[in-house]
Amino acid sequence: MAVIEVTELHKRYRDKIALRGVSFAVERGEIFGILGPNGAGKTTTVECVNGLRRPDSGSVRVLGLDPQRDGRRLRHRVGVQLQESELPERLTVREALGLYASFYPDPADPDRLIDDWGLTEKRNAAFARLSGGQKQRLFIALALIGNPEIAVLDELTTGLDPQARRGAWSLIEAIRDRGVTVVLVTHFMEEAERLCDRIAVINDGRIVALDTPAGLVDRVAGGQRIRFRPSAAVPDGLLSSLPEVIEVQQSGGQLTITGSGPVLQSVAVALHRQDIRAEDLHLERATLEDAFVTLTGRPFEN
Repeated sequence: MAVIEVTELHKRYRDKIALRGVSFAVERGEIFGILGPNGAGKTTTVECVNGLRRPDSGSVRVLGLDPQRDGRRLRHRVGVQLQESELPERLTVREALGLYASFYPDPADPDRLIDDWGLTEKRNAAFARLSGGQKQRLFIALALIGNPEIAVLDELTTGLDPQARRGAWSLIEAIRDRGVTVVLVTHFMEEAERLCDRIAVINDGRIVALDTPAGLVDRVAGGQRIRFRPSAAVPDGLLSSLPEVIEVQQSGGQLTITGSGPVLQSVAVALHRQDIRAEDLHLERATLEDAFVTLTGRPFEN
């Protein structure tokens, strides 16, 4: 069941077209990722979903409601962590979570969130005295204080060190396991590959691909490469005729097989039937970053 439905979303800022017919649906209980180069339209998309920005045309439905007309009702059901947020400088971590908890009929336990997000030693610290990473963790906790059905997290782990980032991933997986739907805008390929059930790749205001992480990788020509030295001559057409094989190249005594899907298993079976051994075998796989570059034509920027 779709809990978010975005249809033909268009948005222009003066001479800049930010969105050009963006459409997608997010299913209940999944982690849905949004990837794209800087300025591709990612933040504009989630701001339209949150009701923070009005699209020029198209429609958005969140939990069956219109974010523009039904914003008050949705605020109790959708938690949001924005890329750039601020709080009063003297407000402490505990005060901020207590204040936000008062806005909701059935809030989460502020002290539990403080512990979960590694802020125990900073519970009485003023916002102005927090580091960038600590502020980021606080804003994530504030997005979750209302026990939302949907959590929209824009650049979730920016500013976190690698250890804290991986800890955040485990917590997000635990949130999803409790049935919360997560929309995640991220700049980290490893994060997207580990967390996301599906990913929408946005480029120049359009969705250029929408698939699972593995599905996106399989779209890259040369998703997998197998290099080996055959123990005997390989009959013509033996490997090139396999449906998983895209290309066969020979250089000296080495073969390079480019393919997708279960290409390694198919090649191994075909060689075994001819009593040929694959010696010095190396398997190279395309990555999500390879897919990103292929789909957008631009290098990924951390």
